Amino acid sequence: MRPKSHPILNLKFLILGVFTAFFLLFVLRSNFSTSVQSESPISPTFIPKDSVITKDAKAANCSTCTKIPPSLAQALIHYSTSTITPQQTPKEISVSARVLEKKSPCNFLVFGLGHDSLMWSALNYGGRTIFLEEDEAWIQQIRHRFPMLESYHVTYDSKVNQANNLMEVGRGPECTALSDPRYSMCQLALKGLPSEVYETKWDLIMVDAPTGYYEEAPGRMSAIYTAGMMARNREDGETDVFVHDVNREVEDKFSKAFLCEDYMKKQVGRLRHFTIPSHRDDSDKPFCPQ
Repeated sequence: MRPKSHPILNLKFLILGVFTAFFLLFVLRSNFSTSVQSESPISPTFIPKDSVITKDAKAANCSTCTKIPPSLAQALIHYSTSTITPQQTPKEISVSARVLEKKSPCNFLVFGLGHDSLMWSALNYGGRTIFLEEDEAWIQQIRHRFPMLESYHVTYDSKVNQANNLMEVGRGPECTALSDPRYSMCQLALKGLPSEVYETKWDLIMVDAPTGYYEEAPGRMSAIYTAGMMARNREDGETDVFVHDVNREVEDKFSKAFLCEDYMKKQVGRLRHFTIPSHRDDSDKPFCPQ
């Protein structure tokens, strides 16, 4: 979702501080040896040969290099000179940033493309970050400014005013059974996403789109449900799922129902953090802990 533009001075300081700390860590790590560099868990077949991540990774292979990677340099310049700041507050951003600090480089799926996208991509330096966006014109604007960001257009066929009916549908056996979303019989499952979205094991998923603040908007019902099923359907391990704008009824109720209150780690402001384990190792595991 395209976030509203509003300047927040403290948020700019937070972003600059995070990038500065990340840069210092990068310099210290690169001074030791290439063995300290962590490889991205992403299959090479999913990374374009001419991607900025690939170019940055080649530069990072030099054990004596201390030059900041181009993608991080662009992020620093952008956020230090821009009067437009991300929609999330500093405290909300810090929740996801702390998880990225531990898990990056990793696979990070973001529902929404906005003013914070360059930040998320830079914080996951060396990993793969994909953005799913409903507005094709907005995608073209962002691609023109930041061609290194990987984004895809997504069409939603739901509306906020259908949320109550979809909540009832989601409680049915076809929606609570473990399945790959693209083959699911559940009406809530998103089946038209790019193939790499289904084939990648996501370490983090952020749901900050699609638009959901008026009755005719698509709402985040399917995005929240699909994020939860992707986490449950991974072969092993767990997925950190974040949902923004939980002050709204849809985000509040659907995150509790389909990401499960017992899987919730914390809530900061309008952001909830869930850690959802794989359900593949136990077919009798309930949809939500009992």
